Amino acid sequence: MTNQSNTGPYDALKIKEFKFFILGRFIFIMGLRMSGTVVGWWIYDLTNSPLALGLVGLSEVIPALSFALYAGHYIDRNENKNLLLKCIILYTCCILFFLFLSDSHTINLLKPWTIATIIFGVIAITGIIRSFSGPTFSSMIAKIVPRNILSSAAAISSATWLIASIFGHACGGFLIAFLGIHYTFLVILGLLIIGYFLLSRISSKPIMINSSAVSTWQSVKEGLQYVYKTKEILGALTLDLFAVLFGGAVALIPVFARDILHIGAIGFGWLNSATDIGSIITVTTLTILPLRKKQGKILLYSVAGFGFFIIVFALSNVFWLSFIALLFSGMLDGVSMIVRGTILQLKSPDELRGRVMSVNSMFINSSNELGQFESGIAAKLMGIIPSVIFGGCMTIAVVVATWFKAPSLRKMEY
Repeated sequence: MTNQSNTGPYDALKIKEFKFFILGRFIFIMGLRMSGTVVGWWIYDLTNSPLALGLVGLSEVIPALSFALYAGHYIDRNENKNLLLKCIILYTCCILFFLFLSDSHTINLLKPWTIATIIFGVIAITGIIRSFSGPTFSSMIAKIVPRNILSSAAAISSATWLIASIFGHACGGFLIAFLGIHYTFLVILGLLIIGYFLLSRISSKPIMINSSAVSTWQSVKEGLQYVYKTKEILGALTLDLFAVLFGGAVALIPVFARDILHIGAIGFGWLNSATDIGSIITVTTLTILPLRKKQGKILLYSVAGFGFFIIVFALSNVFWLSFIALLFSGMLDGVSMIVRGTILQLKSPDELRGRVMSVNSMFINSSNELGQFESGIAAKLMGIIPSVIFGGCMTIAVVVATWFKAPSLRKMEY
């Protein structure tokens, strides 16, 4: 473990380029999370189908998974800042298309399910873009800050990501209520442009490896082999994969907000941000007071608690209890995020960083969309409330299995 006894938790913020990185990423992520909130509400409003919400996740996860491993190879062999700016431009084009699709003239010309089908297609494109942008963001941190403050920089990055997610979720709901879907996309477009400007202020970073050294397949295999051999990374990723896969109740929040809790767009925005508010409480606390020992056991306890509060959310029919349940689930999920993020940054060699982050993206980010699809299918087959209870129970079952099958993760410390 890197000695950080002489460093403060906010030393990374003294680096000018890291401040541009954090602020630009904050604005960009806020726009993307706002977009996800609006699309979820929009799709359910068009189709009145929980299954359609699941199809949003499936539309994104298939291309994201398909390109993830190649993306890691590409990221390690190309300059990261310029790649990131290209991704933002492509995201901006997708938002421009959503602006066109949500215009009143377009709505009058097309049937609701036709619009929904086109949305699925655009989401598939964003899945490809995300397979490059997510790992590129993570890879850039180690190129901007020195290694002795890398873990604190990773914690700051996680915290700002969560704050951006909170604002994106909550503001998305508010803006739908006050501006409507079309003009909310206009706000999102502005955020992406600002994010692009801030991130463009970062200087280009050197490529760590020879781009012609090995074949594409050999390069991809090196990243997979490293993750497989590094049991701390593999254990944390696997646990989080199944927890998010089965505990994806967030995908059904539009249904709970409109049909069970009857709280409208503003309540939907707050409910959608509850998990992220909980996570930022944890991440902020652990940034100032980091975990010093028994991180493996704490990780397992936290994921089990996450499953428990998902069950509480499913059983609640009052807004305040549903909000508190999601808040606590987010607080416990924040522990997982911090432990996993720290392991990834400390255990990833610079020359493999893009590929390791892409494998992480496959496990974690794609599991959100797979969980969204699983939630939609389960809701269709079992009903809304039973499907969420099932997901919470399966999350706890995964923790129990991991406790006995992966003792190295249970004993892990860093």
